[in-house]
Parts: sequence; C-alpha cells; structure tokens
Amino acid sequence: MLVNSKNKRKAATEQVSELTTGRLSVYLRCLNQLEADGVETISSQTLAERFHLNAAQIRKDLAYFGEFGVRGVGYYVKDLKLHLRQILGLDRKLKVAVMGAGNLGMALADYPGFRREGFEIVAMFDSADGKIGEESRGGVPIHDIRDIRKVLKKERVDIVVLAVPAEAAQHVLDQVAGSGVKAVLNFSPGTLLVPEGIKLKSVDLTVSLESLSFFLAQGDPTS
Repeated sequence: MLVNSKNKRKAATEQVSELTTGRLSVYLRCLNQLEADGVETISSQTLAERFHLNAAQIRKDLAYFGEFGVRGVGYYVKDLKLHLRQILGLDRKLKVAVMGAGNLGMALADYPGFRREGFEIVAMFDSADGKIGEESRGGVPIHDIRDIRKVLKKERVDIVVLAVPAEAAQHVLDQVAGSGVKAVLNFSPGTLLVPEGIKLKSVDLTVSLESLSFFLAQGDPTS
C-alpha cells in the first residue's frame, strides 16, 4: 500500500541530497522504458539488474517519500512513475526561457525532449538586432535581452537557461534574479556570483571534455 502525502514530500526534500534527486530522475527514465515495454510490475532487485542499478539504494531513495512497494508484487510501474513525476515536480507544466540565441541556445530551445517531460520553452533572448523579433525553428520568439524582467514576469517563467558568452553571464543572471525566477541552468563557462534566492545548476561542457581528456592521457590502466 502506498503511504504518501505532500507534507511528507516537503519534509523529505529537507533530507535528500542532489545525488538522490538525480537518481530519482534515472529511476523515472527506467520506468518510462519499462512502461513502453509493457511491464506492469517490477521488484527493486529486477529493476536494479535490468538497468545496472543498486537495489538497496533504490529502496532507500524511495523510502524518503513513502512506502511504494507491495509485498509479493513489487512496484506498480505506472503508479511509481506517476509518483516520481509528482516528487520531481513534473506533474505540472514548467515554463522555461533561454538566454542566448546562438547555436547552443537554439539547439536547447528546439530540443523536443524538454516538451515531452513537461518543460515548455516559451521565450528566448538575445542582444543581436538581427535576431530580435525572429523565432527559433520550433517557433520560440526571440526577445531583446534588455526586456528580460518584463518578459519573464509576463510569461511567468519558472526556469531560465543561460547560454550566453561568459562575459555577459553575470549581468544576465543579475537581471534574471530581479524578475522573480528562482531556478537557473547555466551553460556559460566560468564562476558566477549567485544572487540570494536563486538555485543555480551549471553544466560546463569544457570541464567534462577535459575530464575525458585526462582519462585518455592516462592510457589503458589494464595494459
């Protein structure tokens, strides 16, 4: 039997780490695959074996939010998927704006996977006169970056994606903070001073490539 509530979920968020929430996202993708394959129920052990996970870790992570398993049955795939989406806040549409209409910004704005998972790209911003007033291939309007606060408030944007040059990132982030947006995904390189009340997650592609370069530079450890 499922024992869960909004109060427990709220309390749990104060205990879990970002590593835990990251694993919840992984579990959700596994459940998506299981549902697509027609699987209706699955045990933590089978789930772990199929997707190369840790069964004890799965049970521990889910226990933060309630009792999801049924003795002798395991997890109902459809129900657990629904509850994970609720825990991750994906049971509602989230509006996203992209700062920067360069190659990366355009690719992010038109990525179809975001919409499938409940993220709607509603606006883009740029400083180039030739781009302002245009649209991405997917139809996302490009606004003047000087209108950040006005447009973000009007569109009630939940999350902002920073895809601007490093030298512009801090100024843009400060403008975003003044709009009331509280969540930012940053693709711009370098270190930013994060305004109070903003949760920022950075994705530095160069650092990731350098990490892989380091691995290759060490040679084959088995040779």
